[in-house]
Amino acid sequence: VSSSHLQLAAFALGTVGWILCTVSMGIVEWRVWHVDNTTIISSGIAWVGIWKVCFISYLHVSPGYKEQFCHKFGGYDSTIPHEIYAAQGLLLIAMFMGLLGLTATIFALRNVYMGVTHKTLITRFFLVGGFFYIFAGLCILIPVSWNFYSVTHNQSIAFPPSYYMPSSPAAQEAGAAIPIGIVAVILLLLSGTFSLSYRFPVTANTIMK
Repeated sequence: VSSSHLQLAAFALGTVGWILCTVSMGIVEWRVWHVDNTTIISSGIAWVGIWKVCFISYLHVSPGYKEQFCHKFGGYDSTIPHEIYAAQGLLLIAMFMGLLGLTATIFALRNVYMGVTHKTLITRFFLVGGFFYIFAGLCILIPVSWNFYSVTHNQSIAFPPSYYMPSSPAAQEAGAAIPIGIVAVILLLLSGTFSLSYRFPVTANTIMK
């Protein structure tokens, strides 16, 4: 047990990283667009996520009330940039890989804390969990970096007319999903490093299998 403190920390960090990965995938605030025309986008701000685009409008409701309109990205649309579809796939993979990493780590820690001295079994599961954590972190890093690059270069998106979105914003900034994703990457990479650093203690009573 005394040799697995880092791996216990890896499980804790990996759990938080996996949760943050799920949160970043679910929220719409990947890119925050500031638009000049407020006829439909009443607040002048729209949020571009990896699954949909949303904005606040007063157009079809009574004065003093507001309503959020969202348009989901359907299928593969060539007008939607590649980094958005890449983020959809890679974050789903990251969520699945992170879950596998947590499962492998739980199994290894269970054996450690139950006193099972099966060196090969415990070591392999910590290694497998570490590789899954690192792979999940890299799967998050790619879309987060790609979308952050698009934000910093104020890249436009040719939305279909039915979205009521301009093709270019007056300005845009990174939404909350990007820093959340960055934190998830850091935690998952740390988790993977800690898991891979496990060394089974060799004692006279160790059963080598």
